[in-house]
Amino acid sequence: MLRLPRFRYLRPKTAREAAHMARDLGPKAMFVAGGTDLYPKLKRRQFEIEALIGLDFLDRRIDGDTIGAGATLADIASHAGVPRGYGQAAGLVSSPPLRNAGTAGGNLCVDTRCNYYDMTYEWRKAIGFCIKKDGDICLVAPSSPRCWAVSSSDTAPMAIALGATVVLAGDDGEREAPVAALYRDDGIDYLAKQPHEVVTEIRMPVDARTSSAYVKLRRRGSIDFPIAGAAVALELDGDVVDSCRIVLSAVASHPLEAAAAGEFLAGKRLDRDVIQAAADLAAKPAKPLDNADLTHFWRKRMVRVVVEQAIQEAIGAGGSTVKLAGQ
Repeated sequence: MLRLPRFRYLRPKTAREAAHMARDLGPKAMFVAGGTDLYPKLKRRQFEIEALIGLDFLDRRIDGDTIGAGATLADIASHAGVPRGYGQAAGLVSSPPLRNAGTAGGNLCVDTRCNYYDMTYEWRKAIGFCIKKDGDICLVAPSSPRCWAVSSSDTAPMAIALGATVVLAGDDGEREAPVAALYRDDGIDYLAKQPHEVVTEIRMPVDARTSSAYVKLRRRGSIDFPIAGAAVALELDGDVVDSCRIVLSAVASHPLEAAAAGEFLAGKRLDRDVIQAAADLAAKPAKPLDNADLTHFWRKRMVRVVVEQAIQEAIGAGGSTVKLAGQ
């Protein structure tokens, strides 16, 4: 049985107090909200910490376009007031028990994943460790100087596609930033926010003209992390696209926006050929490697499929289905 290491558990009352603790303690402390990903990784000794800083104080309300970072994924998935695609993404994270514990802020900040990293200490030691923890080379791409662990958040791609922002609290005040600005294309140093900053709110634009959907590929129908996924947000004028953002999950070390595909769709009248062409464009920047479930060349092929499915699903969002041109 894997057991948690010994650590102190600190309970600040405010985000500013939590940020102050994190700045003082440095890399030997980590934030914890739901803990659904963090606690198993502590058991596997993927992190070495002396203290956890609890974020129980975070707001759990879902009010208009503001979602408290402490809101559970289950509450988001069942809430009628959030954009449909974001609710879908939250509802596809892991399994029902973990969605009852996992939080909006936690899923945005969830660690990157890799088959060579997400293993027990003994397993990792047997293969000589990897660059993300205790080693000096990336076992997926040994000649590369960087880590290629993949982004594993379901809600981050959808939040980016919808143009969401986050409120970040430090010990010296707050700032607001686009969700897209939270991430770096680096499997180790994947978050661009300061380590002591706390995500306190997600601000999600709610526009009746926007239709959104999230499609997730995984081996099983529950529990598993994404191995490819597509978040789509469309602004439609009838069956013509005013604007579109497509963001991919689990094919890079950060949520990957397929900007060329979104630009291609703008001004187009939707039909099957246009959707397929957009899906082909969206799949081009995806470069999955052999560091997640199933084969990477199959996952590359499936990116086009999930993008096409997400666009089709977004067309039918909001209770009305757009009739494709030529039907």
